[in-house]
Amino acid sequence: MAQVLTQFDTIAAISTPLGEGGISIVRLSGQDAVKIANKVFKGANLAKVASHTIHYGHVIDPETNKVIDECMATVMLAPKTFTRENIVEISCHGGIVVTNDILQLLLANGARMADPGEFTKRAFMNGRIDLTQAESVMDMVRAKTDRARQVAMNQLEGGLMTKIKAMRQDLLDTMAQEEVNIDYPEYDMDDMTGQEMKQKAISVSKKIDELLNTAQEGKIIRSGLATAIVGKPNVGKSSLLNYLTQDDKAIVTDVAGTTRDTLEEYVSVKGAALKLIDTAGIHETSDKVEKIGVERSKKAVDQADLVLLLLDSSRELEQEDRDLLEFTKNKKRIIVLNKNDLGQKISPETIKKMTDSPVVVTSVLQKENLDQLENAIEKLFFKGIENSADQVLVTNQRQASLLVKARQALAEVIKGVDDDMPLDLVQIDLTNAWNDLGEITGESAPDELITQLFSQFCLGK
Repeated sequence: MAQVLTQFDTIAAISTPLGEGGISIVRLSGQDAVKIANKVFKGANLAKVASHTIHYGHVIDPETNKVIDECMATVMLAPKTFTRENIVEISCHGGIVVTNDILQLLLANGARMADPGEFTKRAFMNGRIDLTQAESVMDMVRAKTDRARQVAMNQLEGGLMTKIKAMRQDLLDTMAQEEVNIDYPEYDMDDMTGQEMKQKAISVSKKIDELLNTAQEGKIIRSGLATAIVGKPNVGKSSLLNYLTQDDKAIVTDVAGTTRDTLEEYVSVKGAALKLIDTAGIHETSDKVEKIGVERSKKAVDQADLVLLLLDSSRELEQEDRDLLEFTKNKKRIIVLNKNDLGQKISPETIKKMTDSPVVVTSVLQKENLDQLENAIEKLFFKGIENSADQVLVTNQRQASLLVKARQALAEVIKGVDDDMPLDLVQIDLTNAWNDLGEITGESAPDELITQLFSQFCLGK
């Protein structure tokens, strides 16, 4: 069980983005949070107010009696807080100077500057949340679509934690039964216990596979899908970017080679974030600037999760088109036959003879069939994603890799039973699987992992 941190010092940080705004919030957490806030807050005596109440007053420098700002102080007493420690949040006017002045006052009067993610780390260490919920906090902060927010909310409410703990309990029950068998060998229950270990390993492995099957969708929803828009010059790449972003991000002219560099923009397609990369036209050129753009375009293709390859369907297939089809053949891609409004000289049937990639016929200028492009993206990547907002998804590589390790350990359990290995040796693999699953939730995670994970959080969270 997580160790309680309430004996540690009181921490403070600015919990809202720095800059001009309606309000800023400076947060304190720790045993002395109320005591320290009371030194600089004049209005109500915060030491005597009820928990979870808000109070009007002023922040005043106790050394000079200078008024820093008019503000509101929210008092929340342990254990019913995010960190399970006393928390005071001072809501002041939004501004870099005033917010920083209040923070510096709190630091001068006994608080310590919080490390990145330390509030959430204390919530974890004090047993308020597990590691999957802690990770979902940052997923919520970084969510770029409503579906990403909902998936993070499901995680924050303990969806993945509940499934992992149920699997661990199944393994623990089996491990306990084997311990009885080791302690009381006179009952000679090896055959029965071995088969039960095997069946339990098979059952938990299936549940792990179900979670791993969600990993790709979870990654896409959490991090977005790197999507490169490629094609030779003047096939409509920038027009497609502008359509998807509903903005004139890229310059569109009838002059080939207008885009000299890659442009990036996030859009939402079927509830998932696409990081669109409008590339310079990939073609042979003697122009030094264009050459740099072409090289960057090729690099963008290499790093992309999805390639939207645009071809000008109003012109015959040219060698540059064939080169691009060859260059992108190993990527997940959708072939977009654009400029259909100008007549069709490249048919979908011609392209389908050359590749298994989905083909969409459209006119970006006339906004024809662009819904089919979105449907093709959904079909290629987001199978079952329509219901993913209500499902438990594996959303990061750490979780997925530990699930794979647990499944491998369970495979060794099954093999060990089939090979008639001594059950106390088979028990080692069962215990390894149990520990791997525990590392996902943090119940058996090493301190180094905890420190490294929370160091990636933003300051004040």
